[in-house]
Amino acid sequence: MRALFPKFKPLFIFDIKGKTVEITAHINEINEKVRNESSFVESLLTEVHRAIIGQKYMIERLLIGLITRGHILLEGVPGLAKTLAVKTLSASIDTKFQRIQFTPDLLPADLIGTMIYSQKDGTFSPRKGPIFANIILADEINRAPAKVQSALLEAMQERQVTIGDSTYSLEEPFLVLATQNPIEQEGTYPLPEAQVDRFMLKLKIDYPDQKEERQILDLMAQDDPINIGKVVSPTDILRVREVVKKVYMDERIKDYVVQLVFATRQPQEYKLDLKDLIQFGASPRATIYLTQASRAHAFIKGRGYVTPEDIKAVGMDVLRHRIILSYEAEAEGMTTESIISRIFDAVHVP
Repeated sequence: MRALFPKFKPLFIFDIKGKTVEITAHINEINEKVRNESSFVESLLTEVHRAIIGQKYMIERLLIGLITRGHILLEGVPGLAKTLAVKTLSASIDTKFQRIQFTPDLLPADLIGTMIYSQKDGTFSPRKGPIFANIILADEINRAPAKVQSALLEAMQERQVTIGDSTYSLEEPFLVLATQNPIEQEGTYPLPEAQVDRFMLKLKIDYPDQKEERQILDLMAQDDPINIGKVVSPTDILRVREVVKKVYMDERIKDYVVQLVFATRQPQEYKLDLKDLIQFGASPRATIYLTQASRAHAFIKGRGYVTPEDIKAVGMDVLRHRIILSYEAEAEGMTTESIISRIFDAVHVP
C-alpha cells in the first residue's frame, strides 16, 4: 500500500502572498481524503486482475469512467478481453449488470422496454427493458440501427428513459461501456457524432506483450471458472465520486486544458499548420471531460492534485473521437492520434 500511495508533498508554489499556506493546507486535506479512499482502488484492481492479465491501461480507464460517471467506448480487434474486463469489473461491484448484444434487427423496445396492455383491467403498464441496470455492456454497439442509438442516447445523456408518455430515471451508478470492432464493417452503422461525443473516453485496445500472453495461457487454457467477489458497493462509488470532484486543479492547469482544446479549433494561434487538416475541433464537452478524467487519474495515482502529466495521460482518450479530420488529412494518411500528439507538443506546459 505504501508503494502505491506514498507520502504526499505539496506540488505547487504560489506567488500570491497569503495564499500559499491556505492552498497547501487545502491540498493536504484532499490528499488525506484520497489516502482514506485508497482501499477502493486497491480492492477493485486486485479483484479484476484475478481474471485479467495485463491491460493496465484499459482497466485504469474503466475505473476513471466509473468514478466520474463517464461512459466509455472500447475499440479493438476480437479476443483482447474487452468484454471480459467489463464483466469482471461489474462482477466485483455489488450492482446490477446487463450485457446487451447489439444487432441490426434490434429494436428500441428491446433496449428500453415497452408498454404492455392488460386485457383484465384494460390498462397499459410498462415492462422495463435491460437498460434498467447499473452497468451496461453494449457489445458491438455499431451494429444497431439509428433508432436504437437514439434511445440509448437519451439514457446516456439524461440518465432517463421514456416509455410511452412516461419518463423513468435510471438508478445511479449508471454507466455504459460499449465495444466495437474496427476491422469488420459489414453490417455495421457509423455511430452518430452526437452519440460519440457523449462517451467521455474512447480507448484503443492493443495486443498484450509476450510475457502477458504466456500468463494468459496459464490462466485461461484450463478453462476453469474464476469466481470474482463483490468488493465495492454503490455507496462506495458515490462516496469516491465526491472525493474525486474535490481533487485540486490549479488555475494554470485549467488554462492548459482550455488551450489544448482551443488548439484543435484554432491551430494557427499556436503556430500549428493544421488548419486544412482539421474539419471540426473538439467541443466544450471535451474541456469538461478532460478536467474530470484528469482529476480521476490523479485520484487513481494516489494524489489529491492534478499535474500536467495527468492531462497528457488521458488527453488522447478524451480527444481522439472529438476531432474530425478533413478529406485532405485522410488522403495524406493522417490520424487523429498524430494530430493530437502535435498539439500536445506545441501547447506550452505550465
